[in-house]
Amino acid sequence: MVEEEQKYEIDDTFVLPDLSATAPVGGRVRALPPVTLVARYLDTVDLRLARAGATLRHRDGDEPPWTVKLPTGTPGVRHEISRPGPTGQPPPELVELVTALHRGTPLAPVTVVRTVRHAHEVCAEDGTVLAEVVDDRVSVLDDAGASTGEFREVEVERKAGDRDLLGRIGAVLRDAGARAGSFTPKHVRALGALAQAEPDLVAPGDLADDPSAGEVVTEAVRKEVRRLLTHDPLVRLHNSTGDGDSAVHQMRVACRRLRSDLRTFRPLVRRSWARPLRDELRWLAGVLGGARDAEVLRERLRRTATADPLGPLDADAVDRLDEALAQRQRQALAAIDEALRSPRYLALVDALVLAARAPRLTRRAATPAARTLPKLAARPWRQLTGPEGVDGLDPLAPDDRWHAVRKQGKQARYAVTAVLPAVGRDARRLARALARVQDVLGEHQDAAVAADTWLALAAQRPGDHEIAVTAGRLAERERDTVRRMRSRFPNAWHRATRRRRTRWLP
Repeated sequence: MVEEEQKYEIDDTFVLPDLSATAPVGGRVRALPPVTLVARYLDTVDLRLARAGATLRHRDGDEPPWTVKLPTGTPGVRHEISRPGPTGQPPPELVELVTALHRGTPLAPVTVVRTVRHAHEVCAEDGTVLAEVVDDRVSVLDDAGASTGEFREVEVERKAGDRDLLGRIGAVLRDAGARAGSFTPKHVRALGALAQAEPDLVAPGDLADDPSAGEVVTEAVRKEVRRLLTHDPLVRLHNSTGDGDSAVHQMRVACRRLRSDLRTFRPLVRRSWARPLRDELRWLAGVLGGARDAEVLRERLRRTATADPLGPLDADAVDRLDEALAQRQRQALAAIDEALRSPRYLALVDALVLAARAPRLTRRAATPAARTLPKLAARPWRQLTGPEGVDGLDPLAPDDRWHAVRKQGKQARYAVTAVLPAVGRDARRLARALARVQDVLGEHQDAAVAADTWLALAAQRPGDHEIAVTAGRLAERERDTVRRMRSRFPNAWHRATRRRRTRWLP
């Protein structure tokens, strides 16, 4: 579940205004009875969760009472996951969701907050709750239950309504004297300055106009470490990212790009530091690969099966093929769950947080990026264009040979993307062109793998005639896609190798 809310600062004299004008035609505002909520927050001694914008709490009156809230990168928008469990014992599943933050450090109670809440629901004509506006009087409690501090705030939480409704409600509140505040959770305000200190995971920042090579390397590492660890809890939940992509895919891409960057920047990073990190990232990418491959095949099965409305396939046979892939996916996800619970993964997370804080660089990293990085990006480019790459690619070569070129192309694209801060527009043009080349080679590889998979699944059920026929027809469609991608490749490659896109490469 995604929680989206806005916070407003108010003083003790504030009176909640009439919100009826914000309701749609036929709708109304419904006042709820006041409630008292007591929330106990858990964190590490150094408040790693709070500093990262995350929450683990038990709140009396909620059902279920245990909740984890995770940042999404958008202020006021967080993932919210709730589970049942006794007061003093957080559910293991929720503790695991914040593994990338606590990294094995014990969690213990850090503050107790009591909230007296007056809530109003903005409803549609049919009674659907569009938004909730709450006026909270908050007390921070000590171990004996006595108040050690108080504050008041108004929260507006989006329910089934749109963002325009939040804007209208906000305008009414501001007219009444409320002040739009920064999104600071209650327990963070209660815990004070330490909870608002910088998180352990250093975020990417803005580079100087003329960065050093090491500064570019550092930002590239921070970007991919952030992507990987941000998707950790979503992978554990087996969720998508919310934009149609899968968390498994994003986490795997982060592994691959970080490995690629460490390879591209090899002369700039200490080998004794980078090599073990690359090895562990390869392990994690391999664990994620099974689930991602099954995911891609399941999506492709439905798309290929319905590609020709005039030649429909046996729907029951397609369903049986999909179930075989679903079973494969469930097994792969179970393997991911096991890996993410392992000491090996915990050690990798620690190493990644340290890597984002301060990559181990060589002396050469102090040189200007504009002078050093184009030479490093040129290496994978030469491999891609050389006799072992595209120059030696026979249009009738086996699928494996085309796949090898695809991997070279991916390494070259990642390298070009990594040096963008130093090169600018010319590198961006080449990166975009290589992305189109990768689209063609990626579709080629997916189709080739799918064709083999459909036939392999049919071979596992020799007595199922319907699956045999359906798998054969699916494979024919995939091989037709392979042929089409091979015919499109020369044009995509020609566009990528135009002089205006490659002139910056030494």
